[in-house]
Amino acid sequence: MIIAMLAVLALEGSVASLGAPPPSPAPESSAATQAFDPATVKAIEAAAYDYVDGQLEGDPARVARVLHPDLAKRAVRSRPDPDETLGLRRMSRDELVDLTRQGALRTPREQWSRSVRVLDVAGNVAVARVETPWFVDHLNLGRFGDRWVIVNALWYAKPKGA
Repeated sequence: MIIAMLAVLALEGSVASLGAPPPSPAPESSAATQAFDPATVKAIEAAAYDYVDGQLEGDPARVARVLHPDLAKRAVRSRPDPDETLGLRRMSRDELVDLTRQGALRTPREQWSRSVRVLDVAGNVAVARVETPWFVDHLNLGRFGDRWVIVNALWYAKPKGA
């Protein structure tokens, strides 16, 4: 049976080399061609702005209300930990809320420069990109009932002076 399968594969390769048309390209992903529901996009953006604006305002309640209790916030370590091959900096929901309470990113509103872009929506999950002068976050959100909540965040700290 294996010999027969190899023969079919070899024959297909021969036909292709004899000038048969190449296989048609895969269709574009549905995310690239699909328009998202405007109300859904607005709700996802609102959650992402609560996340970023709450940090910039130093408002822990605003940040906490859009974070899943099991939030996993991570960053790829720029300096690897010798005990960890693929080093990640990890932060929980409580740690992020506490940093917000401490004003770690508190910034006067006139200095705010931030954006939110919804990248993909599939049923009750979504991906959004948040950017400020200091960091870029890629957020995984889940819809729980009528609320969008941030479940995971993978972030990148921009180099100082960038």
